[in-house]
Amino acid sequence: MRLRHSLFLMAPLLVGALTGCGPEHEESLAPEAPAAEQLGTTESAAVSTAGLTTHFRQWLSANGYDSYDFPRADLVGGSFGGKASGTDTVVNTPVIFIHGNSDKAVGTGTAGQSGWNASIEYFLANGYKPSELYATTWGPAEIMQTAVQYHSKTNVMKVRKFIEAVKAYTGATKVDIITHSMGVTLARKAILGGSANDSANGGAYNVGAALTGSVDTFVGIAGANLGLTSCYQTGPSTPTCGSTNGLYPGYLYFGLVMGRSAYLDNLRSTSGYEGAYRYSIYSTADEIINYGGIVYGEYTSHIPGQNGEKVYSAYPYGHFNSKDLTAAVQYSMVRNHTIP
Repeated sequence: MRLRHSLFLMAPLLVGALTGCGPEHEESLAPEAPAAEQLGTTESAAVSTAGLTTHFRQWLSANGYDSYDFPRADLVGGSFGGKASGTDTVVNTPVIFIHGNSDKAVGTGTAGQSGWNASIEYFLANGYKPSELYATTWGPAEIMQTAVQYHSKTNVMKVRKFIEAVKAYTGATKVDIITHSMGVTLARKAILGGSANDSANGGAYNVGAALTGSVDTFVGIAGANLGLTSCYQTGPSTPTCGSTNGLYPGYLYFGLVMGRSAYLDNLRSTSGYEGAYRYSIYSTADEIINYGGIVYGEYTSHIPGQNGEKVYSAYPYGHFNSKDLTAAVQYSMVRNHTIP
């Protein structure tokens, strides 16, 4: 069956549920639910697209991070965050936002590239400063290149080094990390550390020691931790669906899941490493993951060893809106370690 390319991840056309998809267990939410979830003050100016502050850029250059190009000056909205000056104090635990496939740090109106605007605006309106909120663009931010993006050495290490840089720059004991879509699985490996392999970029490499002790709260939104359902049909035929560093979910062999992406199996080899507190947010009405979010009987966006989750099952929550309409939920998870 012919498939279309999605934004962020690859998605199949609506072809019905797969055999074995379990019943939804979440409560159905009405369309007006987003307004009810916006706890606290939400009035704020639009998120700046100016990129990282001059102070942060100078620090990055002075500390050897130029090769990672965190500012992404080639993009409008390519990055966000940093101190206004050396006297800008960081009080709140810094929050690092990691976007999904083909998205970017700050959205500028392009379809499917909403960035972290809603979340940043909400956090700014509820006690945070730009020096406590950080985002960079890890990929090309190009919809037509969605299918060729994967958990490459370049992407994994860019996320890893950004986490390290923000923590060092802010002087924080720990950071909070909020992720979406492919950003979930990229960040989980960046935190897990250890050995990895990218045959297209030098072969075996080591990510480094685990960063578990550096992360207070990890939030994974609409991730494909067990693989992406559209890869059922395509097989490991594209980098995104690859069986080594892609989102291939494997196949059933006498009731056993075989051949899942080696990268995803590595993330599943242990649990609880993403941070002191671990949460997921997802929707069983996800228009990108599809099939109720089920991969071989399990919810693919569930994070093994998580402390809790917020699950939706109806419009308007889907792959993108589970990020863009849940800023208050994200805030509650990282600030209070609670699920509203």
